[in-house]
Amino acid sequence: MVNTTLPANIGSAARAMHTMGLSRLTVVDPRLPIDDTSVAHAAGGTIVLDQAKITDTLSEALAPCQLVFAASSRSRHLPRPVVTPRQAADIMLRFIEQQTQSQHPSEASGTIKPPASIAILFGREDRGLTNEELALADYHIQIQANPEYPVLNVASAVQVIASFIFAQIQDHLDQAAANIASAQANEAQTAAQTKPATDTAHNATHELDVILRQVWDEPAITHEQAQQLTDRLTDLMVQLKLANPEHLRALPQRLSRLTSRLQLDQKEYQLLSAVLAKLTP
Repeated sequence: MVNTTLPANIGSAARAMHTMGLSRLTVVDPRLPIDDTSVAHAAGGTIVLDQAKITDTLSEALAPCQLVFAASSRSRHLPRPVVTPRQAADIMLRFIEQQTQSQHPSEASGTIKPPASIAILFGREDRGLTNEELALADYHIQIQANPEYPVLNVASAVQVIASFIFAQIQDHLDQAAANIASAQANEAQTAAQTKPATDTAHNATHELDVILRQVWDEPAITHEQAQQLTDRLTDLMVQLKLANPEHLRALPQRLSRLTSRLQLDQKEYQLLSAVLAKLTP
């Protein structure tokens, strides 16, 4: 939650998250701190408030994240791909699955890489997220609503999107449990009965063609690494006189959108970083 005005909305958002099984809340530069009204509106979700992280900047909050969504009632300058809450939940689930499959013990330390880290940005009560903040996201989530007034209270938006995430994961778990039970009863029959259901789930019609990284041998880069790459590319273009440092305009945002579409993994990031290091005067 970015720069919230009312502490009560933080509490209501915490309640919505807890109701839908989400627990990691970060509040970026709130105008007023979490207080008794936050606790009152959180009701049974005070555990989320107790564990909430407060940061001074959005960059700090997003630094460890590998996939970033932003809730917005409308697209703005240099928009990212727009998805519905249902599509967003599907992307998140597939991303988590693929990141989990790509994890393997490090040859050097024998430790397991950290799990996928996904963020959803929610803006201010009066004006949402700025163009610069929206540009930090890989996807924009728009909740289908009355076109004459499609604006939701921030806590309500959290509730709607969180409910789709919960439903998507619950359906996935239910399907997995059903598949296991059927396999134990009759493996051959399971293969015949579950394949159509799986195909239907993956071939569902979407309003937007979404590109999602496949199973890779390395985890995706973090938002902090993506921002570092954007900054280095911008600096290089300035040094090569391909860009005017006084009039960059949308260049950093376009480079950021480009790196977002590439969906780099850690090894690819290291390769590009090595190339940039050689090219930098």
